[in-house]
Amino acid sequence: MKVLIDVAVEPAALAALQRAGGHTIDCLTPPAEAVRALDAARIADADVLFCTFPPSNFDAMRAVRWVQVASTGYSQLYPHHLHTRGIRATNCRGCFDVPIAEWNIAMMINLARDLRQMVRNQDAAVWDRSAAFQREIRGLTVGLWGYGGIGRETARLAKQLGLRVHVLARQGVAPLRDVYSVPGTGDPEGVLPDRVFRSGQELEFLGGLDFLVVAMPLTKATEGLIGERELQALPRTAYLLNPARGPIIRQDALLRALREGWIAGAALDTHYHYPMPPDHPLWRFPHVLFTPHISGSSLSPRFLERLWDIFAQNLARFTRGEPLLNELTPAQLAGG
Repeated sequence: MKVLIDVAVEPAALAALQRAGGHTIDCLTPPAEAVRALDAARIADADVLFCTFPPSNFDAMRAVRWVQVASTGYSQLYPHHLHTRGIRATNCRGCFDVPIAEWNIAMMINLARDLRQMVRNQDAAVWDRSAAFQREIRGLTVGLWGYGGIGRETARLAKQLGLRVHVLARQGVAPLRDVYSVPGTGDPEGVLPDRVFRSGQELEFLGGLDFLVVAMPLTKATEGLIGERELQALPRTAYLLNPARGPIIRQDALLRALREGWIAGAALDTHYHYPMPPDHPLWRFPHVLFTPHISGSSLSPRFLERLWDIFAQNLARFTRGEPLLNELTPAQLAGG
């Protein structure tokens, strides 16, 4: 097969693929821009494409049978209608489970202890040993709305710290199969949650939480899923964490919840604009921790290693006709 690679190279992984032989590997210089046209003659006979964004002239890839994308999100595939052309696709789900789960735990501790106020006190040389800065999270309840890889690794870490774990998942919790995860992480068998809620039980789920972690992908079905009704269902002492995608939470509802005290505060790593404009009110809430989408990104130190691990495993599986890791369904490729 001809394999076209249009991502940053992990030298050891590429060398291993070349040593294994059996395929023609064509590495392009990674693009400076998100989407670009590629030489039509060079890409016409490629069987496999490993990229972040397909080329703007993707239709010239007449032989392609499988696309591996170097991102967890896959909306960049929607315009190419892969599901109608019989082209398979996989994403890099699992690459960011560890750093994003660690961000979740860090934010829960920092929100509970009001780190943001302690930093302000330090800057102003204020000595304040109030009880508000001495809370612990052991014994509290974290709710994971979604139970993919990030939710499962967050659950594993939370259980180690003595938290109760509640999960809301449309179809409940089951073992994960053919999904990439870093060895020793997560909850592959789906046994860690203390309680599991399904569709229709959202308000019951939300009403018992100290922390709500949004851990679902952004799709047509989840955009705006969390609004006033859901935020008002949380206890006023609860904190909201969003490392998933900003638009899953309706912006107006979030701003109102923070202004009117429906929740105790929030930690937000995903947003409504990139970058967020400096006059946006979310910058200035004293009870919000606001990070610039860094909980997990391509700059994470183990990203390339894990990305190429997924690709190498999938290339071997594809060659042998076995199920692929992180394969996207036709409904997902259609934006469902």
